[in-house]
Order: sequence, then C-alpha cells, then structure tokens
Amino acid sequence: MKTVEKSYVTELYSHPYLLSNLSVPQLVEKILARKEGKLSATGAVQAETGAYTGRSPKDKFIVKDEISENYVDWGTVNRSIDEATFNKLYQKVVQYLKNKSEIFQFRGYAGADHDYRLPLQVINEYAWHNLFARQLFITPKEKELKEHQPEFTVLSAPTFKANPKVDGTNSEAFILVSFKQRIVLIGGTEYAGEIKKSIFSVMNYLLPQRNVLSMHCSANVGKEGDVALFFGLSGTGKTTLSADPYRRLIGDDEHGWGPNGVFNIEGGCYAKCINLSQEKEPQIYDAIRFGAVLENVVLDNQTRIPDYNDTILTENTRAAYPLENIDNIAVPSIAGHPSTIIFLTADASGTLPPISKLTKEQAMYHFLSGYTSKLAGTERGVTEPQATFSACFGSPFLPLAPSKYAAMLGEKIDAYQSNVFLVNTGWTGGAYGTGKRMKLSYTRAMIHAALEGELHGVETTKDKIFGLEIPMHVPGVPDEVLIPENTWLDKAAYEQTAKQLAVKFHENFKQFTEAREDIANAGPIYKG
Repeated sequence: MKTVEKSYVTELYSHPYLLSNLSVPQLVEKILARKEGKLSATGAVQAETGAYTGRSPKDKFIVKDEISENYVDWGTVNRSIDEATFNKLYQKVVQYLKNKSEIFQFRGYAGADHDYRLPLQVINEYAWHNLFARQLFITPKEKELKEHQPEFTVLSAPTFKANPKVDGTNSEAFILVSFKQRIVLIGGTEYAGEIKKSIFSVMNYLLPQRNVLSMHCSANVGKEGDVALFFGLSGTGKTTLSADPYRRLIGDDEHGWGPNGVFNIEGGCYAKCINLSQEKEPQIYDAIRFGAVLENVVLDNQTRIPDYNDTILTENTRAAYPLENIDNIAVPSIAGHPSTIIFLTADASGTLPPISKLTKEQAMYHFLSGYTSKLAGTERGVTEPQATFSACFGSPFLPLAPSKYAAMLGEKIDAYQSNVFLVNTGWTGGAYGTGKRMKLSYTRAMIHAALEGELHGVETTKDKIFGLEIPMHVPGVPDEVLIPENTWLDKAAYEQTAKQLAVKFHENFKQFTEAREDIANAGPIYKG
C-alpha cells in the first residue's frame, strides 16, 4: 500500500520524545508517573474515560474520495466527510501532538495469518492508550520490528476537541478514516475502544478485496481441530462463551476466514467486566493481571481491589489483556475451517428459543438480519436493552454492503458444510423487566451439545411463529427452558410479543432487495 497524498504523520517521527514500542513495564511506569491511571490490586492499570464510556457512532466518518466513493456502502452507518475537511483536521491533530512533551508509538500488526496481516502503527497522546494498543494488536518480534513498515496509522489525541462549526464534525469527538491516506484520526474521546474498532473497520474494508471474509466473532478450536465461530454484537457473550477450558481460544472478537482457515485479527481480548466473577468466568477473571488495562472499573480507595459490580461510571466496564493471559490458547492464533457457527443474540423480548438449528437459508437470513438488543453502555446513551438489527452482527464496523459479507459466508458454509445454530443469551420467562436473563450454565450446556454433535438426530419441534427447529432435549438443560412459550406465565402476552418481533424481522429484511427468494422466505412464519 502506498500513501497517495502527503503524510503529515511523518512530521511526528522527529518529535524529540516519540517513545516507540515501550515494554509493558515501561508503559505502566509512564501511566503512573503521568497520573493517567492507578495500579489495581490485581496488577492491572485502571483508567477512566470521562464523558465517553462507549463508542460514539454518530461521530465516525469515512473520507469520500476516488478510492472509497464507489466501494463503501454509504448511509447512516458509513457517513462521508470530504477530503479538504479531513486534511485540515489531520494537520491540526498532528500539530497538536507535536506540541506535547512526549507521545507514544506502537508498531505492530492486525492479522495473525502472515499472508493477510496489516502492518500498522498507533500514535497516542496517552500512555495508557498505547498500552491498550499494545495488548489488543499483535506485537512484532525483534526481527519483525526492524523490518516493520506501517501501512496504516491511527492518530489518537483525546484531549484535542473539535469545533463542529469550524472542523465539520458532528461534535467535539471524531473518528475519521481515510482509506486513501491510510489514516485513522481520533480526537475528543478517551474511550480506548475506538482505537480497536477503527482498525477492525479498516480490515473489514481490506480483507474482502483479498477473498477473506472478515467477521465480528470469537473463535475457538477443540482437541480434534474442530473450529467454532461465535457471532454477536457486544454484550451477547462472544468473549464469555468462547473462553472454554476444554477448547483453545483463537480470539474473542475479530477474525478473518480465508483460504488457509480462520485467523485472529487481534493479539488480545477486550472483555466486558460488568458483574465479572471468578466463579462464573474464571479465565477472564484470572487474565486481569499486570499489564492488563481496566477501563472504567471502580477500585476500592484503600485496597485497590476492583469492584466489578459497581456501575457508577458505566455498565460498559472493560478489561484489555493479551491472549497469552489465557491459559489454553491457540498459538499462533490460527486454525482450520469452522465446523460449527453460532449466532448469538440477546433477545430482550424473551421470545426467541435459547437454541435452534438453522438451515443454510435460515442461516443467511439471520446473518443478514443480525437481530439482537443493544445492551447498556455499549454505545453512548444506551442505558437499557434496545431491540436492533445489525447486519452480519457487526453493521457499525462494515464499510461494505452487508450482501458482500453474506455472500462470502454462504459460499464458505457450502464449501465446508458448517453447521449453524441460533443461540439466545437474552431473556426467558418474559421480556426485559419481567423475565430474567438466561442462565450462563444453560447456555454453556447448549453450546457444548452443539459443538460435540449431541444435537444431531435429537427430536425437534418447529416454532409456530419463527419457524425455527428447536431441540426437545439438551443435556444439562431443563426441557421446559427450551420452548420459550413454556417459560411465560401469560401465554397470550407471549404470543403477542413474539408476533411483534416477527413483524420487525420482516420489516427490517425489506432493505435486502438483492436477497434470493429462498433466503427471504427463510424468516419467521408469521408475517402479520
């Protein structure tokens, strides 16, 4: 990749205190000395992000130019900004960083498969953001670092606040991506997740051009080499459910599926910490040690012990840690082609089955639909679950039309005969506010049964509203839990709520006019 326009970022290379690829201990020392964060009792660094405690999708723009104009799926998700506006702000941010007493550079990679990895660099105003980048991306070996030539750059200046009237942004915060200049520009927000997700968006643009399906999913691999993918938006359980003591973790959030198989895009995990406990999620709990970053997790003033139940700052508390903090990981973070694909949804209506086996057509329908509920804290302003449809279970991060990713998934399901399941990690016994969240132990049992082939040949029943095939028996799960209607006291309320959701599915799917008829007809039976 070659930069087309002048790269202002090179001006930062002559900064007298550009601190490049500091070690974890060096960065921790810097964070504490600069009073950017505190050291927790676990050894992790704790930092707070102020007003922005989640992604800010309304502040994200893509530069429209001759490279992106006819390739990006422009709309409410991928909003455009012109080159002149970007360049002015780009210059301002570079000048702002040049005037800082010290800045931090991380050079590394996105993509564990060497055939498809992206050399990148992240230049930060904050030391704790640089530690975050080091833990979430892939750190190069000494020889690789000497030969490293970044092909994409993230510039992050959280204390630089834009003036919307002057700078052409939506607010003081901005996340701007230029595929022409290979630059991601971030300012006005201290939420570290913007760094990670901006590169994911970049990979979602680049990888499909190389016949690699980029996916918002976690992945793990069994002892026999059987690979499983877990699709789902933030908060649906990707990290939790893929951290399985009996399977090796490939990654918890972002993957590519290419000719060589599945590979992790990242080098670390970014796990939700709300109500985290050692009993329920031991692998994540134990991974939060020295070098990890705790984001907006409240610490006890005296003991510095994290209180994972305290939501005074946000419900979107997070921990960033390297993959090697998990005991049973795949090294390197690559594996073969998936035999099982699981779509995770946190259904706030409480009407979708906890698990159902999908036909290929149903799989394509539900992949395009991407139904879930936005959970509290994952985006700014979201305080309780909101029903939403996010194409490919990752619409906020997809620069291309959803149909491109869906077509690639369909081809791969055909080629490798992958089994697909829809798993509801949301509510049971009623909608949000009446019912309760599905027990994690039940969900784990259902996932285990799907991965081990225990659902093949099991008696099923077809849901009369959604048309989904529901297994009648799953080892370790009470039979009555498997049929949503049976968990509701008010059967009439269940039917009314389920029909309302079915109609929402049909209304949402109208946008996919290019979908084949058999896929369009694979949705809910009830049409309203």
